[in-house]
Amino acid sequence: MDWLVFLTVALGFDIVATKPTTSYDYYRLPTSLRPEKYHLRVLTHLDNPNELTFSGSVKILIDALRNTKNITLHSLNLRIDETQITLKQISGIKKDNCISSTAVNPVHNYYILNTCQELVAGNVYELSMPFAADLNRQMEGYYRSSYKDPVTNLTRWLSVTQFEPASARSAFPCFDEPELKSKFIITLGYHKKYTALSNMPVKETKPHESLKDYIWTEFEESLPISTYLVAYSVNDFSHKTSTQPGGPLLRTWARSNAIDQCDYAAEFGPKVLQHFEEFFGVKFPLPKVDQIAVPDFDEGAMENWGLITYREISLLYSENHSSLEAKEKLAEVVAHEMAHQWFGNMVTMKWWTDLWLKEGFATYLASLGVAKIHPEWNILDREMINNIFLTFGLDALESSHPISRPIKLISDIAESFDAISYKKGGAVLRMMHLFLGEEAFRFGVKQYIQLNSYRNAEQDNLWQSLSKAAHQFGALAKDYDIKTIMDSWTLQTGYPVVHITRNYSARIAKVSQERFFLNPKVSPVHRKKCWWVPLSYTSQDKRDFNSTAPMAWMECTNKGASLPKTISNLPQSDQWVIFNIQLSSFYKANYDAQNWKLLIKTLTEGDFESIHVINRAQLVDDVLHFARTGMQSYEVALELVSYLKREREYLPWNAAILSLQHLGRLLRGTPHVKLFKRLMRKLLTPLYQHLGGIDGNSQSTQNQDQILLKAIIIHWACQYDASDCVAKSLAHFRRWKSETYPDEKNPIPINIRASVYCAAIKNGTKEDWQFLWTRFLKSNVASEQGIILIALGCSQDAKLLQRYLELIFDPAEVIRKQDSGLSFASVVSGEVGMPLGMKYFMDNVERIFQLYNPSVGNMGTILIACSVITDRRQYNEFKAFVKKSRRFFKGLEQTIGQTMEAILMNVQWMEQSSKQLSRFLVKYT
Repeated sequence: MDWLVFLTVALGFDIVATKPTTSYDYYRLPTSLRPEKYHLRVLTHLDNPNELTFSGSVKILIDALRNTKNITLHSLNLRIDETQITLKQISGIKKDNCISSTAVNPVHNYYILNTCQELVAGNVYELSMPFAADLNRQMEGYYRSSYKDPVTNLTRWLSVTQFEPASARSAFPCFDEPELKSKFIITLGYHKKYTALSNMPVKETKPHESLKDYIWTEFEESLPISTYLVAYSVNDFSHKTSTQPGGPLLRTWARSNAIDQCDYAAEFGPKVLQHFEEFFGVKFPLPKVDQIAVPDFDEGAMENWGLITYREISLLYSENHSSLEAKEKLAEVVAHEMAHQWFGNMVTMKWWTDLWLKEGFATYLASLGVAKIHPEWNILDREMINNIFLTFGLDALESSHPISRPIKLISDIAESFDAISYKKGGAVLRMMHLFLGEEAFRFGVKQYIQLNSYRNAEQDNLWQSLSKAAHQFGALAKDYDIKTIMDSWTLQTGYPVVHITRNYSARIAKVSQERFFLNPKVSPVHRKKCWWVPLSYTSQDKRDFNSTAPMAWMECTNKGASLPKTISNLPQSDQWVIFNIQLSSFYKANYDAQNWKLLIKTLTEGDFESIHVINRAQLVDDVLHFARTGMQSYEVALELVSYLKREREYLPWNAAILSLQHLGRLLRGTPHVKLFKRLMRKLLTPLYQHLGGIDGNSQSTQNQDQILLKAIIIHWACQYDASDCVAKSLAHFRRWKSETYPDEKNPIPINIRASVYCAAIKNGTKEDWQFLWTRFLKSNVASEQGIILIALGCSQDAKLLQRYLELIFDPAEVIRKQDSGLSFASVVSGEVGMPLGMKYFMDNVERIFQLYNPSVGNMGTILIACSVITDRRQYNEFKAFVKKSRRFFKGLEQTIGQTMEAILMNVQWMEQSSKQLSRFLVKYT
């Protein structure tokens, strides 16, 4: 990112000045200074759409820890009048200092102020700096957002911050590292017709000294926080107030025409906040929490202490338009952000290497929190198991990365916000929770929070607290420690496949491990990794799926080699064994041929429900991955998967769909696809009919799992033309079209709308597409808009899809920038849309880059969507394109690596395995 320093001169013109660069090039700030307190004043102008700007000043009280002749801090794209910078000593003998010169480091966004006199250790200094900038359009830093007033049809503007991970520096000069916590006193200036929000409650409001109708609002002094958690907004929103007895004030904010969609978040927020107070044993320390739904927001949500910001789809819920799935996701996001108030805000990682420490914990604790508030949802297993299956795919790539990874550039930080930090981080914490047990886990987490409150910590601090608790409660042998075990999971990439090879006559099993790769060509040398694996297992005669406590451990030497393991006292040769009870550990289990046969026999002919539902899902996911990599044949995989005709539970079906939809995409356009479609219809039809089809509303679909199961079964039944799915979808859609007021009345059941919309657009007319596009334009509900945007990409009309691509990347942003990646992914996931979308992206990459620049998140989403390529010619073409266009993918090196590897896996599978699959499809269809 280019560094520009602007010098404001007395005449008021901004002059670009080329500043000298500094020799200091380390990626971390010098440790000679530490900020103690910021006095931040920001004046925001929202009146003129052509000049949406802010200006202000920051006064930083700085402790000198060592003698130094310069102040190095962060600043990015700010206009700074250097003639107004002041520096003075305010401790001891107060005296003025000055700035003799400045320099920059454009790589690390450093702004270096060389001082006239040396800053002496032990003294406190006051640095004052003015700044100004435009409210940007890129959804990071201090930026603009907008919405249409439904009464006047005029655009209403607001401003809001998004500073994580490293964008506070683009809003005001600061020491922009998480370890440099400080107190903040924030004062916002703005027109009196707006409302101002920040981390803390309002202290006082008074008129602006010179601007008519403008006011200054000063907020109370904050607790020590990192710069990435500072937040403020100027808006004209409405709010709903809610709180629990004895709890902080909680307000939920949204644009006035969406305030009726805040009810659920306003009700759920205080409950889950109170739950975490009890879980951590530490009261929430702030007097208030504001949660605000922002129309333009690139992330799902952001946990700013006291002012949590959300994308609208993550905070707003409409009984008449939002599905159960949308409601559950909303609860998960709110719980995630509330968990951060302790894990992240109260205790903050020292550096971004341990990003997972807050994100993995918030992911896992969110599921625990939602399960506590809504036990009837049965969400804990569903959410965590789905997270594990999704992460298994990404972490099986050579281009994956460790949970805890070195960070030396801003782009490294941004790319760490992925499924490995969030979902795998949450999965290994779940594993630890299960092998430690409830008492030791809860006690250790409480100790960690209490010992490190208002400070920064590393993962070793957590391991210390948990090891102590584990030994105190007898959850772990004294010669085992958490650091040794968990470092094997957080410091190395990937995860193991555990091979269980039974000696049936001796009733023992040899257990070994290696790293699991999707690429079967990876050298055995690279597979020789070792994890400390807690082993839980049961057998056909015992069928004890309740205890997830480890019955044995796979151990590693000090040099990281796996120690041999033998399991004794296994059952007779006609009895199966299953390892990894309830998927309690993060590994795949592969068995010898006889054990797979025994499992398949129970699933296809016997009492399949005697195997725990999570382990049924595990068996489906494992065997399909093993077939994909050649560890098992597709004959074994299809024989096992054929049992799904009997299955009526969500988890095994969802596991199957994740892998089978990938096979379907690989095979489309090939002679093998007809056989695959026949297989899918054979598997789906019995359950589709059991659930009553689209129109059914039996008692069997009244609980949450069954409602969600019905939604995915209908979607895939329509995709593969099973039963009457398409005909019924078209009938539902036409009934909706015939309504006099379709935006007020939609007869399609809420929880299957996404499936019906897609089927209707895929099999419908141009008029159907235009009707749904009009519904998008008129919708006031973000979750409804989201499913419409996905459904519009289901079309098989090339002209419509070409028009849709133009709309997705229209600079006028009819489709908001935050939703464009999702919309593009929908187009390229279709058979007709894939070549169209790929060509559009490659032909227009520079324009698309300019639309997002400098934010890289949506470009990453588009790259990942391109992993649908399946043939070598397209692979080579896309590879050449990426190489030629590298300047547009700066900061996305990891995403490029993962995308290209995923495409290569597709190509290799098509060349080596597709014919083998086809031979076995004949047998099972």
